[in-house]
Amino acid sequence: MPDPMTVASGISAAGALVSAWQLRRRALRAEAEIELLQAELEAERHAASHDPLTGLPNRRAFFRMAAALLTDAAGKPLVAVVLDLDGFKQVNDRYGHAAGDQVLISVAQRLTAFAGDNLVARLGGDEFAGLLRGPTMDRRWIEQATRRLCEALADPIPLGARTVRVTASVGLAPVHGPTQLTDALCRADAAMYQAKSVGASRVPRQLMAEC
Repeated sequence: MPDPMTVASGISAAGALVSAWQLRRRALRAEAEIELLQAELEAERHAASHDPLTGLPNRRAFFRMAAALLTDAAGKPLVAVVLDLDGFKQVNDRYGHAAGDQVLISVAQRLTAFAGDNLVARLGGDEFAGLLRGPTMDRRWIEQATRRLCEALADPIPLGARTVRVTASVGLAPVHGPTQLTDALCRADAAMYQAKSVGASRVPRQLMAEC
């Protein structure tokens, strides 16, 4: 007959293995739940700070991120850019809101490509903004940058079997210090409306108009 002590020892060892296995399963389940909660939290944070259509930072995130960039700029020239699309409502009216959404996505992609690793955002509707590092803040560089951005945005945008061409009015203005972002955006906005008044995708004579 089996030794009762041996049997008891075997049962005890088997019980210990089962308990260890159950603890391991619980630990893995807890880790998975924590990872899921962290992913959900990160998704909520991203959704709160980014535009759901284009994936760009939204208005609130833009100002927060721009303030951090200006604080850490270390004397590098920074230029604020503001743009909106000319006649965007006509795209929605003629082709539908799905087409309008695709235009906004394409504009966001082109603005991002133009800006490189610089900050760009969708402020709302068809209005976008950015904070660009420039080699200089002189008028010639600003005029050239404005023209190149207008040309990039004016390229035809494919919409299924057809294409549309949407121009943009653009304004740029240098940022003179960490506390001057609002003023620079105001001047860039004034330059954008001046460009709109003289014709779509044209560079205004006074690129740094005062508010």
